[in-house]
Amino acid sequence: MNDTKNILERLRDGGLTVDQALLELKLVPFEDLGYAKVDHHRALRQGTAEVIYGEGKTGEQIAGILTAMLAHGEQTVLVTRLSPEKAAGLRERFPLDYHPDARIGVLGAFPVPDGLGKIVVATGGTSDIPVAEEAALTAGALGNQVERIYDVGVAGLHRLQAKLPQIMEASVLIAIAGMEGALASVLGGLVDCPVIAVPTSVGYGASFGGLSALLSMLNSCASGVSVVNIDNGFGAGFLASRINHMGRNR
Repeated sequence: MNDTKNILERLRDGGLTVDQALLELKLVPFEDLGYAKVDHHRALRQGTAEVIYGEGKTGEQIAGILTAMLAHGEQTVLVTRLSPEKAAGLRERFPLDYHPDARIGVLGAFPVPDGLGKIVVATGGTSDIPVAEEAALTAGALGNQVERIYDVGVAGLHRLQAKLPQIMEASVLIAIAGMEGALASVLGGLVDCPVIAVPTSVGYGASFGGLSALLSMLNSCASGVSVVNIDNGFGAGFLASRINHMGRNR
C-alpha cells in the first residue's frame, strides 16, 4: 500500500507521466502474509484477479487470503478445489457460495457478462459434469455468458446433432470428455471457433486415469483444438475467458 501511495504522490507532483505510473503500478510488490504472497495487481497486469487454489491449503490460510483480497477491493473471488469441510468453515466467516459438484467457492456476485460472445461447455457424458461445472463457473465468474450442453458424447451422435444450432453460435467451445476423448475431435471438425479440449479421468482401467483421453485430444486431426490437463476445468474456463475477451481488456 505504501508503494502505491508513493507512485500516486509522484504522479500528482509531476514526477511520473500517467503511462509511467500505470507501468509502476503493474509492478507493485505483492502482500506477504507469510504463508502466501497475495498478488493484488494481477488484475491490473492480466485483466483478472488472483484465483485461490484451495487444495493443500488450510481453512485458515484460505480465510487469510480472502480477507486480504477483500480489503483491497476485490468484488468476486474464486476458490477452486475446495473441500466441503473447508467450505463449511469458511461459510461461517464469509458469504461464500459453494458448489460441491465443481468444488468451487465463489465470494461475491458474478459480474455482468462483457465478453465478445458466448462460451459453450459440452460434455461427452454425465460423469464429466463435475469438471464441466468447474469450467462453466470459472468462465461465468470471469464475466462471460456460458451455456451448458451435457451428455452429448459420440456414443449417440444424434444427441449432439440436436444441439448443433447452440454449438455453432459459440465464440469459444469447451469440449470435456473421458473414455477415448473423441468429442473434441468431432466438435473441432464442426465449428469455426477455438475448441478447448479437457480430458477427464472418467473411464475403465485402460483409460489410465484420463491419459488415453489426453493423448487422443493431443493427436486430434481437427484443426483449432487446444488441450489442457486432465480434469482441469478451471484452466479451460480461464483460457476460454481470455479468448472471449480479446481486445476488451486493452
